[in-house]
Amino acid sequence: MNLKFVCSYDGSLFQGSQKQPNGLTVEDKLLKAFKKINIETNIVLSGRTDKEVHATGQVFNCFVPDYWEDFFKLKEILNKNLPSSIKILKISKVDESFHSRFHGKKRVYRYLITTKPTTPFNDKFITYVKNVDEQIIKKAIKEFIGIHDFKYFHKTGSDKELTTREVFSTSFYKYKDIYVFRFEANSYLRSQIRLMVGFLLAINDKKLTIEDLKKQLNLEKNIFKTPVKANGLYLAKIKY
Repeated sequence: MNLKFVCSYDGSLFQGSQKQPNGLTVEDKLLKAFKKINIETNIVLSGRTDKEVHATGQVFNCFVPDYWEDFFKLKEILNKNLPSSIKILKISKVDESFHSRFHGKKRVYRYLITTKPTTPFNDKFITYVKNVDEQIIKKAIKEFIGIHDFKYFHKTGSDKELTTREVFSTSFYKYKDIYVFRFEANSYLRSQIRLMVGFLLAINDKKLTIEDLKKQLNLEKNIFKTPVKANGLYLAKIKY
């Protein structure tokens, strides 16, 4: 039977989510946990996260034997066999044709920053900035909404040929002492969000302007090429 899993993980401890020969990825650890309970399967991730990128709502699906009908027990056993940095949150049965990646309609990411100096206990999970101009960022982040060619907002060497994406919504808000960038789109190019946030922070620091952002979005000029650190980025939710 085909099962859909929702999981979270601390990306700082892995070389990304997708399986690699070195065995140091989230997918490798998940496959190892399945193998320990005699389930030989292939995992389909909803999307790839890079090294040091976290997830609070990553989705994957895979086929397991029909006798694993007690999903609570399956979740409990898998979590015991996974490192503490990965946690299965939910398991549900889905149609045989369900595909975590191809059936995902919207993907939500968050990027976290703070103006409080980080500590050894949170430095892997949030990015420190000196100051925040909430109003200018709230105004600038709206420019990303809509269908754009993000040719100048992805890492060189990306395997994506088509660079047009649709961003459904964006927001910037404060939660306690944390500032949150939120993006919801159909999909993203490699390092796209980190470059988007980097540009917004450059506007925040008065190094660039919203007009500069418009020029880069319209492919008039490739002005900014420096992504922010990966540690503040989270795959938050996949909508089907």
